[in-house]
Amino acid sequence: MIKVLVVDDQVLIRAGLAALLRAAGLEVVGEAADGEEAVRLAVTLRPDVILMDIRMPGISGLTATERILAAAPDPPPKVLILTTFDLDEYVYNALRLGAGGFLLKDTPPERLIAAIHTVAAGDILLAPAATRRLIEAFTEPPAPLPSPSLDRLTGRETEVLRLVGHALSNKEIAERLSVSEGTVKTHLNRLMAKLGLSSRAQVVVVSYDAGLVRPGHSHPTATPPPDPGPTPSPA
Repeated sequence: MIKVLVVDDQVLIRAGLAALLRAAGLEVVGEAADGEEAVRLAVTLRPDVILMDIRMPGISGLTATERILAAAPDPPPKVLILTTFDLDEYVYNALRLGAGGFLLKDTPPERLIAAIHTVAAGDILLAPAATRRLIEAFTEPPAPLPSPSLDRLTGRETEVLRLVGHALSNKEIAERLSVSEGTVKTHLNRLMAKLGLSSRAQVVVVSYDAGLVRPGHSHPTATPPPDPGPTPSPA
């Protein structure tokens, strides 16, 4: 059973969310009224998913997310941000810090339940197109050249990074590159390990920071041919 910690400073919203999750068969291990309490309960209760409000008195959801993920043992909890979207510029930084994704506060109950199951399973980014719009709204134009840290990536890993940044799913990337979804997952896992990333949302952020995706460019350009692979050494 998925263990969920509910964090919201409004008691009626918090209680309503907890009741909804319990009715759907999820285990609500705790409720927090602010970020400081969320940090403390995350350590003691070890939830699988934290449903995190972002605007709270005292320690915000952003600061709480940073502290929780920095101190969490493996596997860390998945943080799902609750936001009004149009107002919460902090969400971009939450994604950068490793939050798994975000939901609008007017999300229908059935979608909320599905989202919790999705992030608990490791499919981090709930709404990639909306996330891309959010990142484009709150990031400065990226540098024209990729970050030096990308030098560790192969050409195919860089291409997968770029396509994830364009909000393509693994299936869509596989079709574009004429490879299997399993191959895409392998490239994605390898590039995340090389760059020290823990979530698909962070992959999207890095693709913008590195200049692989530019705000306002919603469709990826044609991809280069597949990597030829290593050149055989002479006999």
